[in-house]
Amino acid sequence: MFHTFVMDTTCQGLSNLSLNHPLAPVESANCGSSSSQDDEDGFGDLRSLPVDVCERRPTCLRCCRPQKVCLCPFLPVHPLEVSTCLYIVQHPAEESRALRTVPLLAACLPPGKCKVLVGRRFNEERNPELAAVCRDSRTLILYPGPDAQNLEELVQKQDWDQDRMGEQFVRAVGPNVIIIDGTWSQAKDMFLRNTLLHQPKQVQLSRSEQTSLYVIRSQPSNICLSTLECAAVTLSILERNEAIQEVLLKPLQALCSFQLQHGALVHHSKEHLIRHGIYDKQMPTNKRKIKRMENLITNQHICPR
Repeated sequence: MFHTFVMDTTCQGLSNLSLNHPLAPVESANCGSSSSQDDEDGFGDLRSLPVDVCERRPTCLRCCRPQKVCLCPFLPVHPLEVSTCLYIVQHPAEESRALRTVPLLAACLPPGKCKVLVGRRFNEERNPELAAVCRDSRTLILYPGPDAQNLEELVQKQDWDQDRMGEQFVRAVGPNVIIIDGTWSQAKDMFLRNTLLHQPKQVQLSRSEQTSLYVIRSQPSNICLSTLECAAVTLSILERNEAIQEVLLKPLQALCSFQLQHGALVHHSKEHLIRHGIYDKQMPTNKRKIKRMENLITNQHICPR
């Protein structure tokens, strides 16, 4: 929708000009609606056009979607009962995206179980709650890399130790999980530049279990998941309940289906485009970038980039 902005020249403004000033109007005594003057200054036709008033569409308070495309029918009737608390560290650019997945995730969980902190930089002084969570020995941060431990293997080991030691065993996994919400380059920048995020145990998901269902946004590789998908897999592992993943993915599938039915296109990953020879951008000449592209094909060392 285009909006027309009209510059209004008032009589008071014109009267402040000296009659001898080269910019003064010829007839300063009459600064009303003169058709000849309107035609000369080029605003004659524009003044007759109506000004469009931008009215924001009513938004659903639960799923944060416009009410006409509300996804609440695909959300669980009651919030999922989970013991794990998610902390979504969100890049500011994600906050304004129309098709973000974090509101859907928060709508599926009880209040206080999905906390969103928006920003690029975090420290003890400005973010005391996050700092306390990062110091907690039970907190995990979901970020892949050579130092990250496989989450499922960690939970299996914890279950084995609990069986061996009985009820006296103190759970080492959870109850807090930090997930960085942003593009891969934004997530990398936030992880590397925030020392707070280096304190929790770093974990990653298995790289061969599933392909992203979030097909309306591009991903570097087929195995890169959206924030909601990462949370769904993580919670299903930590809560020992595979049904959680199915419940959380239902609104994401509905969102993508609706967008595709109304003109959106399937966004194949960069890995898919390169593998099938349909990557339409110029290939890099830098050796480091070439190696990164090769890693996409072999699914090795995809992140951090």
